Amino acid sequence: MPVQYRRVLLKFSGEALMGTDAYGINTDVLRYVAEEVREVIALGVQLGIVIGAGNIFRGVVGASQGMDRTTADNMGMLATVMNSLALQDALEDGGVLTRVMSAIPMPLVCEPYIRRRATRHLEKGRVVIFAAGTSNPYFTTDTAGVLRALEIDASLIIKATKVDGIYDKDPVCFADAVKYERLTYDEVLTKSLQVMDAAGIGLARDNNMPIMVLNMKVAGNIRRAVCGEPVGTLVAATG
Repeated sequence: MPVQYRRVLLKFSGEALMGTDAYGINTDVLRYVAEEVREVIALGVQLGIVIGAGNIFRGVVGASQGMDRTTADNMGMLATVMNSLALQDALEDGGVLTRVMSAIPMPLVCEPYIRRRATRHLEKGRVVIFAAGTSNPYFTTDTAGVLRALEIDASLIIKATKVDGIYDKDPVCFADAVKYERLTYDEVLTKSLQVMDAAGIGLARDNNMPIMVLNMKVAGNIRRAVCGEPVGTLVAATG
């Protein structure tokens, strides 16, 4: 099946890297994600990636426990760099050329984020992992993912989760949960569906950036999504 989306931003949570562990990075999960990405790159897709940091440190949790919010968010952004370096190692071990670009400059560890340089990397077939969020506190990696997708002129955001799309309520807790095949941005906001934070959805809506929500645990789902197959739930301007 031909590729429908040539440049894609893949967003997934740090918790996804834990696997069955209580915290940290599971190397088996890293290898699985790397293989899924390798399949997509083999199709000629240009891929950017944003990873959260919930497996190491989540800023909003630290703030809820009395820590200064700005300090906590800065720690969370640094944790995304750790996850990004781990995924880069797994990808390059599988033969996929990868660059980590951090919004917080740390040149001894990775490249600083420069939009035009990121675009050149993508054009040369390299995966670009965008680390350190937006470099600003109070913004989640969901919002960072939408922002980077817009900056690199991606045609689709893939939000990889542990369920096969968006439901009207948590399908893990409710057997009668109903899955949506398509939603508008406004429907996501008015129904308070926990796809990503409101700032990220609003930014996607204002710039007509489609978001595909799918289950990353199903092998081949990301490949099917970039080929335009009906997998997961699509959030777009029209439902």
